[in-house]
Parts: sequence; structure tokens; C-alpha cells
Amino acid sequence: MLSRAAAALLPLFGRLTVTRETEGPFPAGSVFVANHDSTADPALVLAALRRVGVTPVVMATAGLWRVPVLGRALTREGHVPVHRGSARAADALEAAAEAVRAGRHVLIYAEGGLPSRLDAACAAPRPFRTGLARLAAATGAPVVPVGQAGARRLASGTAAKQLAGVLTAPLRRPRLHVHIGRPVHLPPDTATGTATAHRAVGAAWQRAARAVGEPALRG
Repeated sequence: MLSRAAAALLPLFGRLTVTRETEGPFPAGSVFVANHDSTADPALVLAALRRVGVTPVVMATAGLWRVPVLGRALTREGHVPVHRGSARAADALEAAAEAVRAGRHVLIYAEGGLPSRLDAACAAPRPFRTGLARLAAATGAPVVPVGQAGARRLASGTAAKQLAGVLTAPLRRPRLHVHIGRPVHLPPDTATGTATAHRAVGAAWQRAARAVGEPALRG
């Protein structure tokens, strides 16, 4: 449902283009990791992945499960709530690992939250948390780096600015781009694996940023 909705609605708000570095289907049970700088970027990423035949299980903040209707849909489709900063945080990795072992693709946001800045420019991915590397080490899954740019043109800043951005997007139709990199196998060491994944997503983000004419700002 989430992927279908994103693919159907996003063209109303902007011009999405997608590039990838490999052809053909991705290995079963791949872990996709994307940079996260806007409340709108999951829609970009899900719409882009649907174009290449991927409908992933999404690891998302547990607060979304408290939203009426949406929460039930997320549960029904097997998406994974992440209870950040609680004793239940480890449950999300185990649920994601079960999905990977069942051959399902998983989408994770390794930065663990959104940036606090209010401007609309995109910037390089912030430091990753270790959950992605631990998930890859536990399952042996290939990691697919995904870079997105332009989402902050849809929604960024204060709540009022985000609402205004979404309402005016159908008139502005901002350029949006998602670049899907080549799958990589992370080193088993958590620190090295985290750094490897961060570099790969950073490179994919640079490709996306260039595609929409964004300057390559640091995170």
C-alpha cells in the first residue's frame, strides 16, 4: 500500500527521476539504506524502488503506528516499528532480520532521525548508527545504497513551512532524484561496516544531488 500510494501521488508534487548502477532484480533479502533529510523523502524512495520492482519492509519510527488507519496498515503489511532509545529498540533489528531471512527486502534509515536545520538545501548523510551494520552481519544480506535529493524542496523547516511546501508543490513541481547504487557486502566489524555503508550512501547522494542541481553541502 505504501509503495503504491507513493508511486501514484508523488508525480502530483514533483518530477521524480531514478537512476541505478546495476540491471536486473536485486538479490532476495537485500537491505536498502537511504539518506534521510526530510519527512517527504520516504515517499521519494518508495516510489523509486517500486519503479525497479522493489516493495520493501520499512523500518520506521514507532510513532507512526499510533496514527489511526496508518498504524493498522503498517502492521498488516509487516513493516517494522523502531522504538528508539528504549529497551525495545533491539526488537526492530530482530524483526528486520526475520524479514531478510524470509527473502523480503528491507529499507532502513541509518542516520536515526532528521536534521535540525531549517533551510531547504540537501546535505550529505549525517553519521550512521550501528544498526545497519549489525543487521547485515547477522544475516549476511547485501546492502544497497540509495541516495535521494530534492525532498527538502517538498518539506523542510518548521511545521508551517512543511505544510506550505507540500501545498505549493503541485505548482512548483520541484525536481526530485533517487540514485540506487551497486549492492555491497559490508565487512563484519561493526565500525568498519558502518563506515563502508556511510561512504556508499554518500556517493549515491552525490549522484542524486548533481541530478537536481544541488550543491554538494556537507552534513
